[in-house]
Amino acid sequence: MIKTKIIVTLGPSCSQKETIKSMIDNGVDIFRLNFSHGTLDAHAQLLENLNAVRAEHSHTTAVMGDLCGPKIRIGRIQPEGERLEVGGEVCIIHSEEQGNVNRFGTNYESFSKDVEIGHRVFIDDGQIALRVIRKDEEQTVCEVLVGGPLHSRKGINLPDTNVRIPSITERDWECVDWAIRHKVDFLALSFVRSSDEINQLKDYLKKAGADIKVVAKIETPQALTHLESITKASDAVLIARGDLGVEMDLAEVPVLQKRITQSCRRLGKPVIVATQMLQSMIENPVATRAEVSDVANAIMDLTDAVMLSGETSVGKYPIKAVQTVRRIARVTEEYLHQDEHARIKTVTRDDLVLTAAIARSIDQIVDDISAKLVAAWSQTGSTVRLLSKERINVPVLALSSDQRTCNQMSLYYGVIPRCQPTPEDINQFIHIVEYLIISHNWARVGDKIVLVSGQPIGSAGATNAVMVHTISNRQSPP
Repeated sequence: MIKTKIIVTLGPSCSQKETIKSMIDNGVDIFRLNFSHGTLDAHAQLLENLNAVRAEHSHTTAVMGDLCGPKIRIGRIQPEGERLEVGGEVCIIHSEEQGNVNRFGTNYESFSKDVEIGHRVFIDDGQIALRVIRKDEEQTVCEVLVGGPLHSRKGINLPDTNVRIPSITERDWECVDWAIRHKVDFLALSFVRSSDEINQLKDYLKKAGADIKVVAKIETPQALTHLESITKASDAVLIARGDLGVEMDLAEVPVLQKRITQSCRRLGKPVIVATQMLQSMIENPVATRAEVSDVANAIMDLTDAVMLSGETSVGKYPIKAVQTVRRIARVTEEYLHQDEHARIKTVTRDDLVLTAAIARSIDQIVDDISAKLVAAWSQTGSTVRLLSKERINVPVLALSSDQRTCNQMSLYYGVIPRCQPTPEDINQFIHIVEYLIISHNWARVGDKIVLVSGQPIGSAGATNAVMVHTISNRQSPP
């Protein structure tokens, strides 16, 4: 198995059950529903096909809904594609009326109030760059710094402006309610600027009785300012390099990726690297050398997961894209196993200090006795999350009686989640572990493994026992 988790985006290119099954066979761990595209009815159909395959597959997978966030866009343009020329001026207003290259509208009603003279305005992911030169309450006049063809409904980025639009829009709340009804495992929150927005969504989910983990998408300068508090408040972090590369200097993105990844490792939170990982494979069956290096470097930075977007949702070669990530991960992980990395002590909540200490000790035990695998009972997933962040050199078999917990552990690096009934005692726990290991050929009779559990088994927060066990010939089901 590979330890790096693979996240793919569902879409027209991978909507059929046969394709979804092939993706799971090739190691996909999490399926993303991008609420920025398609209707909720279309997403329901995708989820129905996915769930039909998941019900028949032994590999545990999860579903992540990706909220749109407050996307600022220009209005309708006529004629389409007419060029903005460098040095020219353009007027931006809040209006739904049809515009042109000289004057066009935006859906952001506070645009003129929030931007200031000298602020930059990027259109179409930075393909067009403007600078505000004068304004009043009704309109904003900009100078064209980088010209190009102007098209309707293209996105606007305001890297210098403190945008006061809420991170969770009315459309997002509709998607949140849909996600609750359809029992998705993760929700990714776009354009996060502070931990308050994470807590707002978490409080809403808690009141609804929904055990959905919240993923913070880092894509704004404000998020970087509050990175530590956002990371602590969230359940995982996603490095959204697309908008991050528009909002920030493009040359800073690789450094920011490392900084965010290191922060997540120190704070014990899973981190996902996304955007254009294998962009060329939308059209081509083979990735570029630069893309392969990009994926490998993300894994070397100790990311937990790599995410594919257009490569699988609309690309011509969705299965080959997954296979490419898997091959890169396998080779890179083999290199990492032979390379010594400085250990970063994980910072965690007071009630998990003992569990974190146990996780650190297990890493040493595994190395000293050449254990083949770690098996842990983790009712809520906290123990397994901390084991994952220690980057132990062997797989972690994570058992829980809660299916939602198992789904959510699909994000954790190096973890094999399996849902099992709660064992009556430690002997039955060992029986379950041995049966799974032997039946899947993860280790052999006579190999040593490390067992982690608590007393009583199945109680949240009870992890307090570590055992070294030699596998016997246990092939009968428990």
